[in-house]
Amino acid sequence: MPMKPSGAAYPVTKSDQEWRERLSAEEFAVLREAGTERPFTGEYTNEKRQGVYACRACGAELFRSDTKFESHCGWPSFYTPLAGDSVEYLEDRSLGRVRTEVRCAACGSHLGHVFEGEGFDTPTDQRYCINSISLTLQPDTEV
Repeated sequence: MPMKPSGAAYPVTKSDQEWRERLSAEEFAVLREAGTERPFTGEYTNEKRQGVYACRACGAELFRSDTKFESHCGWPSFYTPLAGDSVEYLEDRSLGRVRTEVRCAACGSHLGHVFEGEGFDTPTDQRYCINSISLTLQPDTEV
């Protein structure tokens, strides 16, 4: 997982004031200030519908529901993002240990963290632990 160089620009940029006008206070706290919603409270933790999960801040497509799995950690978990560079990775030392933060590559919004080697039976052995409030589900339409 290559880390994003500091100071790199995002395709979608807004001032803090513009983000505050677009997002609720809770969304702003997580997406723009790297907060975390309480476990087992997010709207997508137990979501089963098929579709694409997009960034709630800018609408960029991030994850597909077919990569979502039950990790019982309290937040939606995915084993891989969409192909390409839809997410970026930053080193996070905020809790006194090194973790890998996951952000939207289009706007830089905080999504959650990715963990490896936890023994989940997934194709990547990774768990993208993502805040529900960072996402919007775009359900597949039935034909």
